[in-house]
Amino acid sequence: MHAADLAKGHPGAQAWDDALSDARFEFRWEDQFDLSLDPGTARSFHDETLPAAPAKTAHFCSMCGPKFCSMKISHDVRRFAEERGLTDAEALEAGMREKSEEFSREGGRVYLPVESL
Repeated sequence: MHAADLAKGHPGAQAWDDALSDARFEFRWEDQFDLSLDPGTARSFHDETLPAAPAKTAHFCSMCGPKFCSMKISHDVRRFAEERGLTDAEALEAGMREKSEEFSREGGRVYLPVESL
């Protein structure tokens, strides 16, 4: 339904979509729930995996978790770039170089023993 409203250029559909995207990127969970098509169901789904109150302010979601959340990684890259005076592209290159060096230093193993995580 919402995708069709966007495609048809329905007044307000793009603003609503943008507001929801901004809330998602900024980890404003309550705003995400309120902007969803069905706020009650959105809260319910979220609470199935992250029921505690602090999860409503967490900077990651239950789908990816704190280590693999694409939104969190985007924030981390921007902070990394700002701290080093780099562009986002330069920060990505420097970060990948650092991770590559770390990977080599740690033995180049894809799968690590559980105790080392």
